[in-house]
Formats: sequence, C-alpha cells, structure tokens
Amino acid sequence: MRWAVLLGLIVVLVAAGTVLFGPDQGERRALDPADTSLRGSKALAELLRAEGVTVDRVDSVEEAAAKGPGRLLLITSTLFFNDFDLAEIQGDRVLVNGFGSLDALAPGVEIAESSVRQRSREPECSLPAARAAGSAFIGGAAFTGPRGAVGCYPAGDGWTLVSYPNAGGTTTVLGSADFMTNQRLSEDGNAALALNLLSTGKPVTWLVPPDDPPPGQLPGRAGRSVYDLMPAWIPWAVLMACLTVVLVAFWRGRRLGPVVVERLPVVVRAAETVEGRGQLYRARRARARAADSLRAGTIDRLTPRLGLYSGADRHQIVTALAVRTGEDQQQVGGALYGPPPADDAGLVALAGYLDFIERKVSEL
Repeated sequence: MRWAVLLGLIVVLVAAGTVLFGPDQGERRALDPADTSLRGSKALAELLRAEGVTVDRVDSVEEAAAKGPGRLLLITSTLFFNDFDLAEIQGDRVLVNGFGSLDALAPGVEIAESSVRQRSREPECSLPAARAAGSAFIGGAAFTGPRGAVGCYPAGDGWTLVSYPNAGGTTTVLGSADFMTNQRLSEDGNAALALNLLSTGKPVTWLVPPDDPPPGQLPGRAGRSVYDLMPAWIPWAVLMACLTVVLVAFWRGRRLGPVVVERLPVVVRAAETVEGRGQLYRARRARARAADSLRAGTIDRLTPRLGLYSGADRHQIVTALAVRTGEDQQQVGGALYGPPPADDAGLVALAGYLDFIERKVSEL
C-alpha cells in the first residue's frame, strides 16, 4: 500500500507540474482557421491557401459584409450574430452548427433528426463535390431540403449534407463539421470533401465566434442577456423560496442543547452479563451458537498476533497457529472450524482448549 500511495503521489505531482509550468497552448477554438489544436481547422485553411484560395478569418457580421459579395461565407456558429444580418450577405453559403438559424439562412431546410451518430458514411447522391470525395466522417443532424435540393450522406429519414441554389449562389447545410478539423481531416475522404465544398474559385470568408464578445453581441434578441429576458416575478419567487426554506429549517430543524446526564437505575456488571448469556445458551441447548462465539472471539484475537490480516482464510490461520504453538494441525483445525460439540462436556473441553491455545500464543 505504501508503494501504491507513493506512486500515486508522484503521478499527481507530475501532472500538476505539467499543467502549472507547461507551455500555455491557449484556448482551443473549434473550426477556427487559426487554431492548431485537434478541434481547430488550421490544416484545412492552409490547404485552401495552397490551392490559391483566399481565406479571410472574420469574427463579426460587419467584417464579413465588408469583404463584399461574390465570396463563399463559411458560418461556423450563429450564437453571437444576427441571423437576418448574415442572410443579407450575398454569395455562396456553408452553414455549420446553425440549426436554430435555418429559417433565415437556409429557408426550406428542416431538421429530420436532431441527433445522428457521427461515423463514416457514403455520399449516395449526385453532388459532384460529395461523389468525388467518397466516404466522409459526418453526422450530428439530418435534414430535408426544399424542391431542387440535393441531399448527401443519408441518415435515417434525412441527409447530413443538403445543398441547393439560392438567390445569390449556393447554400450548403452540414449536420456536423468534424471532418474539417485537424483531427479528422486525414481520414476517409474528409479533406477532399472539405476542399470540394470550399474551393469553388471564390474567396472564403471564414466566420468564427468573437474572442471577446462585447455586451451588445450577447445571445438573445437585440443583444439582451438571459437576465433581461426573465419575467419580472422571477427574482421575487426566488426570494420567497429562500425565505420558505429558512422558515422550514427553523421549524423542523433539530434543537441541539446541552447533553442530558441520566443516572442508570440499575448497574449490571460485565461478569453477570456473560453469566446470564451462558445460562440462556445452556437453557436452549445452543451449544453450536456458543461454540461459534468462542471460536470467533479466539480467531479475532489471534489473527493480529499471528501477523495475518483480518480477511485471512482458515487454511492460513490453522497453518500459522500450528507452526507457532507446535500443536497438531488437524487438532487445531478441528477446534477452530470443526463440528459443534455434541454435549456440554464437549463444549467445556473446546473452551478449555481454545483458552490453552490463546495463552500459549501470548506467552511465546
């Protein structure tokens, strides 16, 4: 146990030292073209630039709109942005993790299944970008598209990739974008699918959540926080609930006062208790129960003296006791684990032998 505890302490100290004194890797941002962690998408951004595609990372609607039309807008999150402001940006659009913004950014697309296991899937569609890529690691959610839409990578009653033409280009909705991350890009046809979807000959505007969103860009309509959206009676309800808990605690709580000292009406000596229990055993002829009590007490007292642990089996105890006392091993085993005595004389003899063994171990 000492070695196990020491090893555990060493592991904890090494882990704590690594965390405290190791290099700061910064915050990991999913699908960020500047993030080199497993969840980031730095590798995909570099592949696009190697293909001659301009990739601009932006973190606000104003920056995305300032890039001008005729570009491909990759939306990795809509949590901090106004859906309708994003919808006014003309051009191709790839939507990821924006299932609550489908009405504004992908009208006509509906969620068929909100929870789809991510795994390698075959395209099973006529979309050139998907057919050329082949299998890809995708899932997350499944959709149905409007008339004229093409669905790829089926899952249940829908498709995990839906693409259809819009007024200013093409809209593509993805159930998940893990195939675009640094961790998954080299698997299956993930890299080919990501490049085929984003490398369309147009510059890419890569929209990511802001690093430090200002208060005006908090979630909710018009930048209102969750506290602003709460009804006015919520704080009063919470206050009344707290007062109720306090009153119930005072009402039903245990009153802790001084210790009450009570004089016992009768003092019973320990010897009388032992003698009374013995008389009850004798009256009920409970020789087996009495023998078990004697044996259990002897074993409990002898086990630590023999250097054994409390869970030692009978073979270990009998062997150690026979070696320690020089008594016959079968005789010791019969005394500790044998059948119950047949009469009172046998019970008395058993008690005497157990006492003899215990005294012999104590004297050694």
